[in-house]
Amino acid sequence: MNHDTLLNISSTALYAAFILYLIAILPFSASIKAKRKGSERVGVTLTAIGFVMQLVYFVTRWMAAGHAPVSNMYEFLTMFGIMMVGGFLIINAIYHTPILALFSLPIAMLVIVYASMFSRDVSPLIPALQSNWLAIHVITVTLSYGILSVSAVAGLIYLLRYVDSNEKSIDAFWLEVVMYFIVLVVAFIMTTIVMKNIVHYEDNFFYIDKNGNETVATYHLPALITFEDSVPVDHNGNNEWKESDHFMTGIEVPPVLNAQKLTTVVWSIIIGSILFVIIRLIARRTIFSMVKPLTNKVSLPLMDEIGYRSVIIGFPLFALGGLLFASIWAQIAWSRFWGWDPKEVWALVTFLFYAIFLHLRLGKGWEGKKSAWLAVVGMGIILFNVIAVNLIIAGLHSYA
Repeated sequence: MNHDTLLNISSTALYAAFILYLIAILPFSASIKAKRKGSERVGVTLTAIGFVMQLVYFVTRWMAAGHAPVSNMYEFLTMFGIMMVGGFLIINAIYHTPILALFSLPIAMLVIVYASMFSRDVSPLIPALQSNWLAIHVITVTLSYGILSVSAVAGLIYLLRYVDSNEKSIDAFWLEVVMYFIVLVVAFIMTTIVMKNIVHYEDNFFYIDKNGNETVATYHLPALITFEDSVPVDHNGNNEWKESDHFMTGIEVPPVLNAQKLTTVVWSIIIGSILFVIIRLIARRTIFSMVKPLTNKVSLPLMDEIGYRSVIIGFPLFALGGLLFASIWAQIAWSRFWGWDPKEVWALVTFLFYAIFLHLRLGKGWEGKKSAWLAVVGMGIILFNVIAVNLIIAGLHSYA
């Protein structure tokens, strides 16, 4: 098969996986109240088929590109989605808990949708990425992320079941804060999709990047934040630009930060906050109290066990992929094992956090509620690493 055919198969397989996950949510929802396990089996079967479709995407794109499809933000996030579903299937095969699917699958679908906002073009690898260690490093890291995300899902379900929504408490407050951040993430994804792919909003700004090169930044939202000394321009054809007049607030940041993505984050906070307030005003109660009924039949000891076991599996994998394999690849690519790049620093932060998690769990008896909160915070660190560090902070690991 030729290059284009393989890419078409790859895209179709990924789209089919998304649809299957969407459909699978229905039988999983029905299985919560059902006494028989027929609905659960249907949901697991659909999810497993969707996972196979994602593997078809991965293999065919690898064949088309000639290298492992983990070299840009689209491919990395899609791989993250694959491993998130894979992590759920592994844990579900052990514990048979369909409630995990009602939280894991929507998150995996959001990751797939978010990935679709980035360029899907297949391009040759730069010299630094031309190594088998790239595939080994990224695949191991995303697998660990997928399993650790199950720990966070189990922790969130534990807290939803444990915390009384009718009482004012510090746990209830922070659980609603978690719901607020989930709304912000959804707003971030939907805002970008609508403005880029539906509205087709586009403003261009000329600036000098951190390497001293002349560059044009394209914004898909009104530019709240621009690079230092940016000049608004319009495309004049043949790679030529003319000075123009675009919306600007005058807020500037150095090119070490990605002003485009920072603008998107700020807009997402604004829009997400408005959406959060609207939901609260319409419902007249907390968002977590609306989600809580889904967890009425959940076993707290089981969720605690799943959260702990997921970290036990995911943490060593992250240590291998995020630190050991990464340092080997860094030595090959840049002739040093460690360079304090932002991504390397946050990989170390992630490693230390989960090491502390296990120390507190095993040495200090932090089980139940405390362990659940740690798992949720751990997912926050991972998402910051995946989104903010990759996109907003310029470094060797910056994508797309």
